[in-house]
Amino acid sequence: MTTLTAPVRVPVSISRRYLAAGTFILLGLIDIFIFGVFAHSGDARFVLSLPGTSPHLPVIHVPGALTSYVLGAISIGLGILRAAVDLPRWGKRLTIAVVLLCFLLSLLAWADAGNSVGPLQVVDLLQGTLTASIPLVLGALAGLLGERSGVINIAIEGQLLVGAFTAAAVASVTGGVWLGLLGGSLAGGLVGILLAIFAIMFLVDQIIVGVVLDLIALGLTNHLYDRVMSPYANTFNAGNTFSTIKIPVLGNIPIIGPIFFDANIFLYITYALILVIQIGLFRTRWGLRVRAVGEHPVAADTVGIRVLWTRYRNVILGGLVAGIGGAYLTVGSVGFFTSDISSGFGYIALAAMIFGRWTPLGSVAAALLFGFSFQLQTELSILRVPVSSFILLMAPYVATIIAVAGLVGRVRPPAADGKPYVKA
Repeated sequence: MTTLTAPVRVPVSISRRYLAAGTFILLGLIDIFIFGVFAHSGDARFVLSLPGTSPHLPVIHVPGALTSYVLGAISIGLGILRAAVDLPRWGKRLTIAVVLLCFLLSLLAWADAGNSVGPLQVVDLLQGTLTASIPLVLGALAGLLGERSGVINIAIEGQLLVGAFTAAAVASVTGGVWLGLLGGSLAGGLVGILLAIFAIMFLVDQIIVGVVLDLIALGLTNHLYDRVMSPYANTFNAGNTFSTIKIPVLGNIPIIGPIFFDANIFLYITYALILVIQIGLFRTRWGLRVRAVGEHPVAADTVGIRVLWTRYRNVILGGLVAGIGGAYLTVGSVGFFTSDISSGFGYIALAAMIFGRWTPLGSVAAALLFGFSFQLQTELSILRVPVSSFILLMAPYVATIIAVAGLVGRVRPPAADGKPYVKA
């Protein structure tokens, strides 16, 4: 007797190589037929020195249209190369970086070509990129600490909000910005404790509890802002901020000095946290145990690692780090709290962590990319480009979607990420 079986249907999937190649070619065509064709006649000017600084570097002049044509041709060539050759991992990452750089330079050349407002201040653009990236970097590191131990942290947005609110209030009441920084970090840690209790102890779905905490943080801070901060702004929202700290010698290096070594304390704290978390996760016994818990908690428990305690500790540490990022939004930047001041930074930080493949340095690179898109819309507004301000404000979020959907490729999170652990 013959048994008839239905044919097995193999799902059709688009090769990531050809998807990336198509993206490269599309960006190259945009460089040529939008930025090149519609560029104004004249040169684009790039200033590499801040006014009044020494030594003063010469202004770079490049033809706007021709620059876009050349950069577009490079992107198309790399797209053809990506389609024809299966490059190694480092080659894939290099081509992505080059194509993105070509696209950004074409955009800047188009924006400034023949512009009567003034030349593009490159140092200002890069300074703004680095400072705008601080909450994104800290938020990504917070998510990384949780997910490497197996707990998804969707509550980064709420931790940033609560940290920003608490930092502004504490700094205003006490008159001490350092106390505001400490208060903001502790407030983020408190949200981390709530996330840990519900996700680890009560086994609530980690994504749902994270979203709920975000909504609670948004509603609570908005209510307290309307009822307390706004009526009594001089007491609870005075606008205290950290002053800039310039590192001797290093701060005087052309281009690099003003960008990396002439900022407030939050940037230097971010440097330290990146270094500590990178070394801690991949060069210490603590990091090995954290990664073991995130990959195979049963095996980790078998060899004596305290799985639940490790998860509690990492989620709370992540909350403390995110709270520092929230404090930057107030006492490290504008000084005062406003409603929904985080503006979705927590979700973008989560995307940066995914784009960075759950590694500290990769997450930092992705956060810098998104931070650049934030600062870019400010610079384009200053140059009065003929683009609606609403579209410019969309740029960071569009960049996030494109990066995660089209360029990140296939990624693998920690195997136990989001899976509650119940000891047998």
